[in-house]
Amino acid sequence: MTARTTLAAAGLLGALGVAFGAFGAHALLGTLSSADFATFETATRYHLIHAVALLGLGLWLERSPEPRLVWAARLMTLGIVVFSGSLYLLVTLDQRWLGAVTPIGGVALIGGWLLVAGAGLGRLRAG
Repeated sequence: MTARTTLAAAGLLGALGVAFGAFGAHALLGTLSSADFATFETATRYHLIHAVALLGLGLWLERSPEPRLVWAARLMTLGIVVFSGSLYLLVTLDQRWLGAVTPIGGVALIGGWLLVAGAGLGRLRAG
């Protein structure tokens, strides 16, 4: 991913995160069990946090198009889609098997953060 595509993904995913959050708060409240509603809220929280992280990554990529940051952006984008997406679908479509997919997204998010840490440490050593 380039800085441009990362920033575009951050904007799009941020907008979708707000839309899904509003949908959950207004359309799903009262129709889901408390456990399912909490799952939906978790998906929204991770979605929005990582959209903001992508925004920061995009800005960092503008200044330093380092491969670790490119891969961090890719993994975080994938992680948002797989982690939050699987939870949204699990709850709204009652497809419990998607719970087995969710950890793949979580691992992608963790990998993205580890690459950010590696890029930051590499920058400290070089600077």
